[in-house]
Amino acid sequence: MSFAIDNKDLSGKVIAAAVAVHRELGPGFLESIYEAALCLELDALGIPYERQKTIPVLFRSSIVGEHRLDLLVEEKLIVELKAVADLDKMHFSIVRSYLKATNLQDALLLNFATMPLTIKRVGCQRNLDANGFSL
Repeated sequence: MSFAIDNKDLSGKVIAAAVAVHRELGPGFLESIYEAALCLELDALGIPYERQKTIPVLFRSSIVGEHRLDLLVEEKLIVELKAVADLDKMHFSIVRSYLKATNLQDALLLNFATMPLTIKRVGCQRNLDANGFSL
């Protein structure tokens, strides 16, 4: 499984925006600061998104909880931001649960605390690196 063609183009634009934010701010800030800065960059690029979007989690057709997405871009790409020393498997599992809850196929996991910016593409079935290769 790989990124859908249209999502690959969109993800490239989001990655470019994240790189611009990281280049200017560098590591060391809270995740919320990177989120606000990335939103400003997406606004400047005219890319529509929803910030802190709440989505229901269903079990047997009943709502059993909710997830809060950092960003949902163009209603088809989930963007999860982190500001941690290292990403671990749990971060990927959480992003995959977002994909499952939304019935979407593609997400980006961005870690602003690293040099350079850590960029991971995440799909429902497996993780892909920024070049589309399996991790």
